[in-house]
Amino acid sequence: MSKEKIKELAGELAEEISKEIKSDVKKLGKKTFNMGGVHPEANKFAHGKSVETFPLPDQAVVYMTQHLGAPAKPVVQVGDKVKVGQLVGEANGFVSANIHAPISGTVTKIDAIADITGYPKPAIVIKREGDEWDESIDTSEDIVHEIKLGKDEIIARMKDRGIVGLGGACFPTHIKYMLKPEQKCEFLIVNAAECEPYISTDNRVVLERTEQCIIGIEIALIASGADQAIIGIEDNKPRAIAKLVEATKGHPKIKVQPLRIKYPQGAEKQLIKAITGRSVPNGALPISVGCIVNNITTMYVLYQAVQKNKPIIQAYTTVSGKSIPADKCKNFRIRLGTPIKDIMDAVGIPEDTGKIIAGGPMMGKAITNLEASAGKGMSSLLFISEAEAKRGPVSNCIRCGKCVEGCPMGLEPYRLHALSEQNRLEDCEQFGIMNCIECGSCQFICPANRPILDNIRVGKNKTGGMIRARAAAAQQK
Repeated sequence: MSKEKIKELAGELAEEISKEIKSDVKKLGKKTFNMGGVHPEANKFAHGKSVETFPLPDQAVVYMTQHLGAPAKPVVQVGDKVKVGQLVGEANGFVSANIHAPISGTVTKIDAIADITGYPKPAIVIKREGDEWDESIDTSEDIVHEIKLGKDEIIARMKDRGIVGLGGACFPTHIKYMLKPEQKCEFLIVNAAECEPYISTDNRVVLERTEQCIIGIEIALIASGADQAIIGIEDNKPRAIAKLVEATKGHPKIKVQPLRIKYPQGAEKQLIKAITGRSVPNGALPISVGCIVNNITTMYVLYQAVQKNKPIIQAYTTVSGKSIPADKCKNFRIRLGTPIKDIMDAVGIPEDTGKIIAGGPMMGKAITNLEASAGKGMSSLLFISEAEAKRGPVSNCIRCGKCVEGCPMGLEPYRLHALSEQNRLEDCEQFGIMNCIECGSCQFICPANRPILDNIRVGKNKTGGMIRARAAAAQQK
């Protein structure tokens, strides 16, 4: 694919924006965080492609681990008939989330089944029989404006409908809103930055479901008690910014804030710093500085949960890659549990494919098991060519400091890399390895091609285990 074609595809569809809206946007200015960050190629090939509904799978493998925290506990048995939206997995712990049937049919298996990592995870297999929805769900396209639920009822609905953050981490959303009496949310930060290369689903949700997103934000304002909601969005999405500016007129509590293009602009702490100027202390949560952060697509599914009683039963997924034909780079609405192979067959695997990633190239995970199925957090299916996937030759660290310069958390990645290699976990803890957000900026910018993030991830995992073991031992004394 030529550079000219890539540039053409990466741009927005041409659309007239009124002079008045252009003026309004210009007045807003642009902000960004002030420490670190890098500038990978955007490659937003599917930016101008409307969301398409992917065909229903004949069989869905529904993992009980589609969220951060404890796996959900199956509440159905083999042979049970289920409808779309019916509860099939119940949250099993404080940090956990409900799971609902993405298709209607018969439960044929409950077992540990390998996910995209290749590791067995508890799952329910459903054989599709039609597309019958649970009667409690409003399946109409009518937009419901009036919000009838109060704060506690909204939070309960978030939990009941299995709402999780769709910005990548899939953290159970209701937990963020369960504030202690001494905690107050001043700002609801809505993350529409979508700074990861290739991914375009947030942009499309904003363009195609603008009104529902705004209602979702109003719902979140009630749940949070915040006085102000601020939508942070990178300025490579001019049409989405214009639509949001127009849609928020008459909503004094909702503001749009354009952001400069810089990765990882969408990370919680960086987004808060860019928009409010506040710094979240190491080890603290956003609420410590009066903020709650949620993704814009999470606001859309929140609207569906509260106004339509609809749980998350589908993923918004960008399918893309430099070797994918232009007409095959698309944004899909995919039922959870759809086999990844089905998506690959629909697109066609480029002959030069060297790696397939679930998510973006910076923070996504390489798929090691093509028999796996789609989950709530699968925002992208990215095909990387053999040439791109092949790492450059690793050479000695020359202490150039580029990884330090690029780290948005103010860490010393070269040092953490070395300490992790040497298994010096106490030193890893001392130099802040647990504050790493694993954005990959250090490894991306390293001229020596050193596997900095790879080693830091291993060291971080081991250091976290050491810290937990130490805490457990202290409790036993």
